[in-house]
Amino acid sequence: MGEKVVAGAFDLSDRQAYRKKLSQCLEGLERLLSEERFDRPRNLMGLEIELNLAGSDGMPRMRNAEVLQRIASRDFQTELGMFNLEVNILPHRLSGRVFDQLAEELRTGLAYAHRKAAEVDAGIMMIGILPTLGRHDVVSANLSDVDRYTLLNDQMAAARGEDFALDIEGVERLVATSASIAPESACTSVQLHLQVTPARFADVWNAAQAIASVQIALGANAPFLFGKELWRESRPPLFLQATDVRPPELTNQGVRPRTWFGERWISSAHELFEENLRYFPPLLPICDDEEPLRVLDEGGVPTLAELVLHNGTVYRWNRPVYGLADGIPHLRVENRVLPAGPTVTDVIANAAFYYGLVRALADEPRPVWTRLPFEAAAENFDAACRHGIDAELLWPRPGRSGGVAKVPAVQLVRDELLPLAAAGLDAWNIEPVDRDRYLGVIEERCRLRVNGASWQVDTYHRALEAGLEREAALAATTRRYGELMQAGEPVHTWPVGFPAP
Repeated sequence: MGEKVVAGAFDLSDRQAYRKKLSQCLEGLERLLSEERFDRPRNLMGLEIELNLAGSDGMPRMRNAEVLQRIASRDFQTELGMFNLEVNILPHRLSGRVFDQLAEELRTGLAYAHRKAAEVDAGIMMIGILPTLGRHDVVSANLSDVDRYTLLNDQMAAARGEDFALDIEGVERLVATSASIAPESACTSVQLHLQVTPARFADVWNAAQAIASVQIALGANAPFLFGKELWRESRPPLFLQATDVRPPELTNQGVRPRTWFGERWISSAHELFEENLRYFPPLLPICDDEEPLRVLDEGGVPTLAELVLHNGTVYRWNRPVYGLADGIPHLRVENRVLPAGPTVTDVIANAAFYYGLVRALADEPRPVWTRLPFEAAAENFDAACRHGIDAELLWPRPGRSGGVAKVPAVQLVRDELLPLAAAGLDAWNIEPVDRDRYLGVIEERCRLRVNGASWQVDTYHRALEAGLEREAALAATTRRYGELMQAGEPVHTWPVGFPAP
């Protein structure tokens, strides 16, 4: 949601006007698609990482405004909470040594940001949910001082009409309420963008949906929230509940939540944008002066500002994105599945696996989504969030006999998906040295059954066994995580527990 939004009240006419503009934008998108106005294939990818600020004691620091002022780079921006930042990497062409190049850019940028944060007793932490966050940290007073966050919070709270309810039952159970959407700020993720042609969009989106569970199983890194051990990847249930503007009655009626896995495979990008208008009321009915259909009639390309803004308030795990670059429209699939961290190497390995596997699956003559029921993909996503690297997933049986079978995620990855990801990276013309290095990280995670979540949980229990109380154990785990994150070796190599004194 990068739009410039100014706080203010809305009346009934604003919503009516906005709905009308949304309809015009959707018609404009349909015309752009039918007239084949979109950018040619350029194999462009992009990367965003949401970050936490934590002090040397492992506790959150509400200082993003001060830290950003010191960093003074457009690559770093605010995020929802005062303890959040986001780093954006400019689009790169998927080819050659791009993954090593991305890794170097990230290491340089994050090290600089970490040094600047240290000037105000803070530091950069790449982790799905900061284990030391307390309920008192995620309140409306700690939302970033940015109009769009204030306005979004006000509109979502008003739409719900009562406190947001959190109820997540995992290893332990968390039950809490919040008067604001602030608990959403606990979730820090990696967003992987891939520019695609309209003709390829559905295949890429379907492929991304099919493997979302695999990404979570391999990359889970958020086992704790508010002092409780929950799911191995607790971000999805937290995000769902922290943004759920439905009161219980609407939930019971089957109204769809704004944080949404989806409910079917698609055949075009237009279907997703149309669903967003059909199912989700506008939260920020802010109208632009542009008349998109007139712009098209005059031979121009509209920004479709209302459609873009509305799309940013529907939190699909694989989101369609419409954008303009140099006056030419393009479409992207934004993959929002992965948590941040643990290290730059791990982030880049996750990215390499994703881009390679999506390419291979989208190219298959008999695609996986024609053999895997969508309900099974949704069930897989839930299982992966709950169990992480130990998840078992439903997957099509090999051969033409049909049907699906349950298989351990690590076995599925090692036996079937890693070779596909390697072939996909070859199709992108990625250098073999990059391909082998980063997919090797994924293979070792599977072999050792270790990811960020499993390391956090094992180290936390080691701290409890050493006699620390719960809060002290979480703080010690967070500090040790920060040390190893800064050292930079991938998480499957991290020793469990704490170094001897």
